[in-house]
Amino acid sequence: MSNTVLWNPPADAETTTRIGQFMQWLDSHEGRRFDGYQDLWQWSVDSVGEFWATIWRYFDLGGTPTADRALADASMPGASWFPDYTINYAQQVLRAPGREDDDVIVVARSDARDPIELTVAQLRSQVGACAAGLRRLGVERGDRVAAYLPNIPETVVLLMACASIGAVFSSCAPEFGTRSVVDRFQQIEPKVLVTVDGYYYGPKHIDRRDEVAAIRHELPGLRHTVSLPYTENAVADSIEWDALLSEPAEPSFVPVPFDHPLYVLYSSGTTGLPKPIVHGHGGITLEHLKMLALHHELGPDDRFYWFCTTGWMMWNFLVSAPAVGAAMVLFDGNPAKPDLSAQWKMAEETGITNFGTSAPFLLSCKKAGLVPREVADLSRLRGIGSTGSPLPPEGFQYVYDAISSDIILSSLSGGTDVCTGFVGGAAIVPVYKGEIACRCLGSRVEAYDTEGKPVIDEQGELVVTAPMPSMPVGFYGDTDGSRYRESYFDTYPGVWRHGDWITISSRGTCIITGRSDATLKRGGVRLGTSEFYSVVEALDEIANSLVVHLEDPDGGMGRLLLFVVVADGIAVDQALSDKVARELRTNLSPRHVPDELHAVAEIPQTLSGKKLEIPVKKILLGASVETAASTGALSNPKSLDAFVAFRDS
Repeated sequence: MSNTVLWNPPADAETTTRIGQFMQWLDSHEGRRFDGYQDLWQWSVDSVGEFWATIWRYFDLGGTPTADRALADASMPGASWFPDYTINYAQQVLRAPGREDDDVIVVARSDARDPIELTVAQLRSQVGACAAGLRRLGVERGDRVAAYLPNIPETVVLLMACASIGAVFSSCAPEFGTRSVVDRFQQIEPKVLVTVDGYYYGPKHIDRRDEVAAIRHELPGLRHTVSLPYTENAVADSIEWDALLSEPAEPSFVPVPFDHPLYVLYSSGTTGLPKPIVHGHGGITLEHLKMLALHHELGPDDRFYWFCTTGWMMWNFLVSAPAVGAAMVLFDGNPAKPDLSAQWKMAEETGITNFGTSAPFLLSCKKAGLVPREVADLSRLRGIGSTGSPLPPEGFQYVYDAISSDIILSSLSGGTDVCTGFVGGAAIVPVYKGEIACRCLGSRVEAYDTEGKPVIDEQGELVVTAPMPSMPVGFYGDTDGSRYRESYFDTYPGVWRHGDWITISSRGTCIITGRSDATLKRGGVRLGTSEFYSVVEALDEIANSLVVHLEDPDGGMGRLLLFVVVADGIAVDQALSDKVARELRTNLSPRHVPDELHAVAEIPQTLSGKKLEIPVKKILLGASVETAASTGALSNPKSLDAFVAFRDS
């Protein structure tokens, strides 16, 4: 753990921040006083029902639920939340507290068209018209509506319209291939598909009409297709988006039970059929209110951005911003067009106050020598968010050196499974170099050792030992819940096992060291993959890397293979191998030194940027590409061919 503090809360943080004001409200309204964040967190996970009942009341969702009716059954899986109450996610988002009708609430930038801005009134109006159009198509409560749409305002409108009438929304980004989309949408049997004709990535036009036709063919229960001519091409035998919204209507909101399905998200599907994860209206509403207001410090003066696509849960997280009064900033296109400074210039141009991105993007900016505060006016920026993979210490330092010394850096880790972060940041705790600042309120995250016991200041399995309202309602089609239980609760009955390695310090900070199912074990010592990448990718010679351990069935050390993408003009030779070995031995341990170093043109990654250690390992052990990975879920499926060639050489 680090002793380097990069940011400290100001002296008045407990009166000027949203989380500080929440603590003051608890004192004045509930008679509860807390001695700092750790004390508040402990109460939130020891008194789970009381905490979430308080969140309900604090954000004025209607009624005054008591602790025992907020969490009527604390079983995992099978927790029962707010059984006496109804709610509607879209209604809570479109309340946009603190905003006037003519305030801008959606800001959109795209490689395909001119900038778009929607006011609160315009968003509500479009949602009402869209909901009326869906009803004309026969969409009813519980019906599924599938979106093959990019990160644009129309997708937000469709989600809110579906939610308003109790229909179930699900999306795939248009860069997903046909098989990947079909694998997802076939499981939920949508009644309506809403799609674009294509999209632009920088100047490149990608026509998706053939893919749309193939997807439609594989969805036999599909009744209607609605098309948005995003690149000004027609989709055959479809209803145009403008026709769907042709009849004005005021939005109305169907009150639904807490666990009524809101949307279906999907696991990455890199090694099999993606899990169709069903999230409910109530759990998402409560969790996002808590996170966006109390952890990300968002309110009516903010513009919230996260670089993401509609195939990643961060999009669903982003578009909840109006629920706390913040505007959302959407972007569709190439984030590095014409270079890496483009995103920072967009932050200036759109007035972003909280900028979310991925650890690889921040590290790419660092490696390129980019100083964002020198290429853009970032004076409005108050928060930086990073997720997708662990942000190493040098990434933390880069944010404070090159972006702003006054910013709150929230390194976030969670997942599609809960559509939020388990661990992240807060405005009343320090930021230590290389460490996630805190466990989030209401998230009883612990580290389990090999015997299933909680440990502090030691690496262990990330588990959640108390229910959270945004844990899935279930998996679509998993009628007996067996697939859901197997995914999270088989290892430790009654305890959620997430599949990451985590170290929780005695001061409450956390370090995630990679997926536990991708762990490397040499000589009886567990090695997290993110530790390798932090050291190796800090070298100027190496642009990207992937590490795989092939175990020895006889109990020996096995083969530790490190594959690297090198910078232009760099050769993988003995000098580079020696340098990599020296850096790993010095910064980590002799056990981290790879047995072999090999060059590849690309590292295989999912569309959300996760590296594919497990599928690559399966390929190296003899599996075919088709059985090792769902290539439609990858941003660069051809990259796997190099590992087949390596295995067969």
